[in-house]
Amino acid sequence: MPSINENFLKLEKNYLFINIAKKVKAFTEAHPEADIIRMGIGDVTQPIAKCVVEAMKKGADEMGVKETFKGYEDSGAGYDFLKEAVAGYYKSFGVDIPADDIRINDGAKSDCGNIVDIFGDDNVVLITDPAYPVYVDTNLMNGRKVIYADSNEENNFAAMPDENVKCDIIYLCSPNNPTGSVYTKEQLKVWIDYAKKNNAIIIYDSAYEAFITEKDVPRSIFAVEGAKECAIEMCSLSKTAGFTGMRCGYTVIPHELVVKASDGSEVSIAQLWGRREGSKFNGVSYPVQCAAAAVFTEEGQKQTRANIEYYQNNAKVMASTLDELGIKYTGGKNSPYIWLKCPNNMGSWEFFDYLLENANVVGTPGAGFGKNGEGWFRLTAFGDKDRTVEAMERIKKLLSK
Repeated sequence: MPSINENFLKLEKNYLFINIAKKVKAFTEAHPEADIIRMGIGDVTQPIAKCVVEAMKKGADEMGVKETFKGYEDSGAGYDFLKEAVAGYYKSFGVDIPADDIRINDGAKSDCGNIVDIFGDDNVVLITDPAYPVYVDTNLMNGRKVIYADSNEENNFAAMPDENVKCDIIYLCSPNNPTGSVYTKEQLKVWIDYAKKNNAIIIYDSAYEAFITEKDVPRSIFAVEGAKECAIEMCSLSKTAGFTGMRCGYTVIPHELVVKASDGSEVSIAQLWGRREGSKFNGVSYPVQCAAAAVFTEEGQKQTRANIEYYQNNAKVMASTLDELGIKYTGGKNSPYIWLKCPNNMGSWEFFDYLLENANVVGTPGAGFGKNGEGWFRLTAFGDKDRTVEAMERIKKLLSK
């Protein structure tokens, strides 16, 4: 009989959003008349930009013609036309990234979890709490020691490093999921200096960079001096261009990023990752990469920005409601997430049940993102405009009693 990886037994039995789905299903079966508004999982609702869809159709048509048919990619790292488009996008906000440092993936979630394959299981991993569950779970699955930097109300949910704490791998996310908080350029420089002092690597999740509105908040960690020697950046088109169902993103591993092997020799992180991907990943489909490249065209940016502004307006409606109710929150300005303090000292799951049962609105309990999430709650701005307004009216009515 084969043995199992018993590290999996240390995890919560179900992924957070599966537990939420089960609760909502049970409530719906008991109350079939209820009009449920879902503001929990961060899935988009607006259709993909027309020029992006047309590019995907064209790519699909090319697959049906012998002269333009595409089989396996040579490298699996993405077609040059898309990597060059991503490099041009970085340049549009002042960051110089060579196309060769970019690898195309099927969304940031995959690479955030899979990147740990190239690191030893004896590494100590530092994660800010609350955190996107994937960061924690994928490291626990391999038996790594995970330690936490506390993000909380006192530091506006933007944890900073403790010089007395040593680690090897650091996960940062800005704008943050779930809290919507952000790091300024100065704060990221502190993290970069800390990482370099500890010979650590930062895994930087920038999936929500397109929602940033404030000038002192970098769109990329590589906008900060020293980052190329200590950071890996991952981004996704899921939220910026509506690719949640199409799956495409990119990971940037600078050629400057090297570590020392046990024999003292220098090893390129990009080379290790390329070797891993060559064995376990065959790349993103050609039509989807054609669609992704269209996102970065002038027309593609115009059309996708319209969707982002739609969600940003939803966030403003949500923030305005919480301001009116006097409820403390973070996010909304540079992020599609609102992270609110549960009223009347309710626990996260207690407030989840209260909101579902009395307003028929679904959110995400903050406790599902870590111990510092207890007593907090996440709502997303990715819903339909009218449904978002309706949800806020219900919440206002419920909490004004």
